[in-house]
Amino acid sequence: MELLRIENLVKTYGSGENEVRALDGISFSVERGSFIAIIGPSGSGKSTLLHILGGVDRPTSGTVYMDGNDIYAKTDEQLAIFRRREVGLIYQFYNLIPVLNVKENMTLPVLLDGQQVNGERLEELLDVLNLRGRESHLPNQLSGGQQQRVSIGRALMNAPMVVLADEPTGNLDTKNSQEIVELLKYSNKKYNQTLIIITHDENIALQADRILALEDGKIVRDEVLRR
Repeated sequence: MELLRIENLVKTYGSGENEVRALDGISFSVERGSFIAIIGPSGSGKSTLLHILGGVDRPTSGTVYMDGNDIYAKTDEQLAIFRRREVGLIYQFYNLIPVLNVKENMTLPVLLDGQQVNGERLEELLDVLNLRGRESHLPNQLSGGQQQRVSIGRALMNAPMVVLADEPTGNLDTKNSQEIVELLKYSNKKYNQTLIIITHDENIALQADRILALEDGKIVRDEVLRR
């Protein structure tokens, strides 16, 4: 079943001679529960695409449908709610609040949304992410791998339809990188969440169901690895 449909997506910055076309007429669809890897050289438009899929940056033209709804037909307020409730964003830099502990960082988006924290889900995530016993630790008391686990927990707290990860293992060693990927794959399968990862790591890309390669803002390769 289709979750995402992207039609003729264009994103430009600047104007006239200074115009930069970050995305140039991109179209593709994504099945619910699939794992997509997006690859390509720096400046190819990967992060721009991810931000537009997540409702972070509006396209210049084109349409993004999620679950049949045009997300950019929403008002800014509706779009903010969409980002908080339907999308889990994970970045290379963990973006944790330094004065908040593990539990507080993980539940912050839920509280900012005025929602009640699902205690059962929080406890499950603490176990799955191997953060049990570190609930009261501040970010500076955690390793890089543990901090990334907290950022994953924060992204998953609202049980989003889609998880978007921009180089989530970029700051980690090989062992921690694979552990993070395994956690994301586990969440992808257990919760039937659609997972889209930007990566420069070929080994990570080959674990996906499908690879999209971008170059100069265009899809130059669309390969299904497994169904």
